[in-house]
Parts: sequence; C-alpha cells; structure tokens
Amino acid sequence: MVDVLIAEDDAAILDSLSFILKRAGWSISSVMDGDAALQAVRRQRPRMVVLDIMLPKRTGLEVLKQMRAEEATCNVPVLILTARGQQHDREIAAELRADGFVTKPYSNGEVIEEVRRLLCAAVN
Repeated sequence: MVDVLIAEDDAAILDSLSFILKRAGWSISSVMDGDAALQAVRRQRPRMVVLDIMLPKRTGLEVLKQMRAEEATCNVPVLILTARGQQHDREIAAELRADGFVTKPYSNGEVIEEVRRLLCAAVN
C-alpha cells in the first residue's frame, strides 16, 4: 500500500517532496496532473494525498471535490500544498474538507509534520 500520493506538476518540487517523504520512511507514488491524480487515488488507495491546486487537466480543488463525492475516497486525508495561499483558496479548500494546507515555499519540516499528523489522525 502506498502511504502518500503526491500530485504536483513541477518536476523539481515533486522530486524534492518524494525525497524528503521517502527519507522520513513513507512509501510514495506520484503523478503530474489532476486526471492522473484521481485515477491513482482510485486505483492505489493511498493512505493520504499531497495535492497541488494548480495542476494540468483538472485542478487540485476539482480532484478534492471529486474525491469527497465518492464513497471509496471520501475519507482519504488530503494536504493541499500550493503557491496560491490567498484566503479565498484556503476557504475553498476548507469547504471541500481538505485536511491540511501548506503554502509554497514550505520548509521540509513543515511538510513532514503535516504528513505525519494526517497519517496519525487517519489511523485513530
């Protein structure tokens, strides 16, 4: 089972996230667009998703909305990780029941702490 599915279209950020999360001990899968993210969530059943808002084909918020609408994926924890940190984006993410929100640039420690928090919450 995959611990964390990362949906990020910037290859450098994706590599960085994959590296720090693998180093912290989690198994990682990654995709680079919104359609692939939704397919991977359905197919791989990750324990959680790190989701960029600005993705090709389908935005992260559209992916989150669809995940919450489907019984099989409605409870998968989602961490929004985005350069768009405006209050409006936070409010929409909260309305769609995102479980966490981190803005870029982020610290590695901040991302690891949020992933750990969401994975622990999902177990309890």
